[in-house]
Amino acid sequence: MSDALAVVALTLVGVAGTAVAWTFDPARQAVLSSVFGVLLAVLFTVLQAPDVALSQIGVGAALVPLMVVLTVRRIRRGPR
Repeated sequence: MSDALAVVALTLVGVAGTAVAWTFDPARQAVLSSVFGVLLAVLFTVLQAPDVALSQIGVGAALVPLMVVLTVRRIRRGPR
């Protein structure tokens, strides 16, 4: 059962990574990157690495997409 769950999680990570790479709008790409980060955290949990999963949630699913969204928003508004 654990092997099947790992294969499913790995497949979802691959699909999400491909979706991030094929998305051209930076705002949508940031949202998909966050989903990708959560799926990676699930994969790490399935592979029994909960400490890495917690780091991935903090950095890959929250901090990096937030910085990208704020940067895109700032660029679209223009300089002050």
